[in-house]
Amino acid sequence: MRGDRRAGDDGAIVAGIARIDGRRIVVVGTQKGRDTESNIRRGFGMPHPEGYRKAERAFELAERLHLPVLTLVDTPGAHPGPESEQRGIAEAIASAISRMTQLRTPIVTVITGEGGSGGALGIAVGDRVYALEHAYYSVISPEGCAAILFRTSEKAPAAARALRITATEQVALGVVDGIIAEPETLSDESTVTLARAVWETASAAFDELESMKDLGELLTARYARYREFGAFDEAPVKKKGLTGAIRSLFGLDRDLVGAGVGDDWMDEIERDNAGA
Repeated sequence: MRGDRRAGDDGAIVAGIARIDGRRIVVVGTQKGRDTESNIRRGFGMPHPEGYRKAERAFELAERLHLPVLTLVDTPGAHPGPESEQRGIAEAIASAISRMTQLRTPIVTVITGEGGSGGALGIAVGDRVYALEHAYYSVISPEGCAAILFRTSEKAPAAARALRITATEQVALGVVDGIIAEPETLSDESTVTLARAVWETASAAFDELESMKDLGELLTARYARYREFGAFDEAPVKKKGLTGAIRSLFGLDRDLVGAGVGDDWMDEIERDNAGA
């Protein structure tokens, strides 16, 4: 598929119809390049708004043709440039997410490498989500988190530990349903073996999801899956103060302080807040 029928095409997202082992599916995925030229053409795997709108076209086609959807995610995040903002990147991601939540056909997502922020979630609202062994899935990159909270990217390792972004940790959190083992070394042969493992995992999930004859049951289960994510604290923010609220939100007392991160940055935030 080419283009979003509004602004143009986006090489960072590829989409189309496939037939694997006799099963017809619609595939949507992020695509990085292999060298400088192809990376530029593919936007380094960071989709523009037209990429997400092209993905929506593919989703709608899948629903019309009663085909399941397989999405493959490997992106550091959506394209952050001003041209993406001008063309409505936030709206495009939100629309894609909304469309996936209501899509009346099974969806399987596989995180194959980087699963960064809303750029990944825009094509990752699956009924089943799997990750390769060394993939990560996160609301924000560790570097971005560290830059916001600590004002230095040097704290990225501590942020990564607190974010719990690895495939194993995501399974423990219930965000990812399973891990697909990766070969110790990559070669032409092992790459084919890995691709086969990805497909066998996805195909088994499609078998399970397609056994739900009632599409209402499928949508109800998908809605319940995402409503159950996350933990929250109902204690009033005023009692905790800004520091307490941030600590609760990110689990900083347990993860970052234990990792040797001091309180200087918290003190600085509170001083700025008091001055404001």
